[in-house]
Amino acid sequence: MTDFLLWEMIERMSVAATLAFLLSQFSVFRRMIYRQGNFSEKAAITIVFGIIGILGTYAGIPVSDALANSRVIGVMAAGLIGGPIMGTAAGIIAGGHRYLLGGFTAFSCGISSICEGLLAGLIHRYYHEKLIPWWIALVAGVVGEVMQMIIILLTAHPYDMARNLVDAIGMPMILANSLGVAIFMLIIKTAIYTQEQVGAEQSHKALDIATKTLPYLRHGLDRSSAQATAQIIFNAGSYDAVAITDTEQVLAFVGVESTHHSADTLGLTLATSQVLSRGEMHIAQNAFEIGCSCKNCKLASAIIVPLKRANRVIGTLKLYYTRANAVGHGDRVFASGIAHLFSTQLELTEIDRQAKLVARAELKALYAQINPHFLFNTLNTITSLVRTKPDLARELLLKLGAMFRHTLHKTGRNITLKEELSQVRAYLAIEQARHGEKLVIQEMISQDVEKYLIPTLTIQPLVENAIKHGLQPKENGGCIIISAKEEGPDIVITICDDGVGMDVEGRCPLTVPAPECIGLSNVHERLRGQYGTGYGLSLMSAPGSGTTVTLRIPKRMHDEGEECA
Repeated sequence: MTDFLLWEMIERMSVAATLAFLLSQFSVFRRMIYRQGNFSEKAAITIVFGIIGILGTYAGIPVSDALANSRVIGVMAAGLIGGPIMGTAAGIIAGGHRYLLGGFTAFSCGISSICEGLLAGLIHRYYHEKLIPWWIALVAGVVGEVMQMIIILLTAHPYDMARNLVDAIGMPMILANSLGVAIFMLIIKTAIYTQEQVGAEQSHKALDIATKTLPYLRHGLDRSSAQATAQIIFNAGSYDAVAITDTEQVLAFVGVESTHHSADTLGLTLATSQVLSRGEMHIAQNAFEIGCSCKNCKLASAIIVPLKRANRVIGTLKLYYTRANAVGHGDRVFASGIAHLFSTQLELTEIDRQAKLVARAELKALYAQINPHFLFNTLNTITSLVRTKPDLARELLLKLGAMFRHTLHKTGRNITLKEELSQVRAYLAIEQARHGEKLVIQEMISQDVEKYLIPTLTIQPLVENAIKHGLQPKENGGCIIISAKEEGPDIVITICDDGVGMDVEGRCPLTVPAPECIGLSNVHERLRGQYGTGYGLSLMSAPGSGTTVTLRIPKRMHDEGEECA
């Protein structure tokens, strides 16, 4: 009887395995895995798990006025994925249903379902990884089912019937259900890992294409750069056609149906017009949704993403298939990633254009130092992280875009020290990803000084100089300490490193600027020009003893729009 019951329960586990795979395909469920779901999403998933538990009850095998069932799989999965509240709530749903069915173990089974959900939730709380490993789920299932058998023995009456029932169903349920919980979690983890790998591959592809298109997009978005960019994407071999538009016309079209989709033949499709007006990605899974005015067009599905500069839509990137319903999750990852990179590069192009209009030669030289080398180094770093640490790669992409957007919009202005430090931290996050443990950052910032104004791009060049010329020459790297405090009517900011140092007595970069230290002299002259000769930088350094740069500016709390001198 025991062997027969064990095999019967193992056969019923296929239902739970199928449900696990189906759940893993929904984005709302993946947000639960990454611990990002909101209250309504958690409530909905809890109900789903409660229903899975109820299905486990109905799939049970009658044994001595009770049921050998797989209810625990849904209940414990809810706790392992969502935490104590979700696990307990799913246990109440499934356990409450079991109680209403009656039987001498109704109360025992109801209570044990709640306890097992709570147990799984506590494991989730104290295990900080995104997804519980299968072997922990297996152990949790064993403990949970053993606990259920003990609860039946303690609360079910008469005791002799409870004892006989546990003898009959105890071992089969412990083995089958613990295995079921482990398989449930393993299938979810495998499915989500596969999706993440697809996303990582698409991100790597996007970075490779972005690197190849950089020389063209640096000249802005026109017919020449758009044609070269579209051809590079098309040559990657994934799409039947690629197009790039501005807000009024098709700039480039490569691939199938290029004869009637060029700028000289047809205007923008309906789907493209919608993306330009809404500024959001659009997926067309059939020819009607694409909205081409040519009735015999072979293009049957497309994904269209906006290209933006300073949060303003300036064009679109369109990727086409000749098959209907061909756009999948990987296409969304690729299209959004490449559009973000293109938008960032186009913003960099705008930064270059703005820099040419800046009156002061110091600012021109400073931007010329920051943009190209830092961008290419950062792209190389992100490329190396895409496969091993895709989440970190995506985070660095966001920081990179935020940095250059900040540079574009705040050029030549005074901002709060808090904003300037935020920009510096974004820069340091990228540098730490490049250098790893060789770069240690410490901060001693008084919150009272963060409200005062400082010229934009003041601290970041000093930090960059410390890394590039102070720490990089050292084999083991080193530490940078950033501090800010009030001193009477002034703010004093120091950037201290334990790098290789320099001979400031023989040649001080503040008075005799060197080409490799242009950032120091630029910041110094800008501060003196705005606040007077009593302010600016001072430098302490010696070969082998590190460098300390001290920045002194007056306390000011004027409007952020006040322009720098």
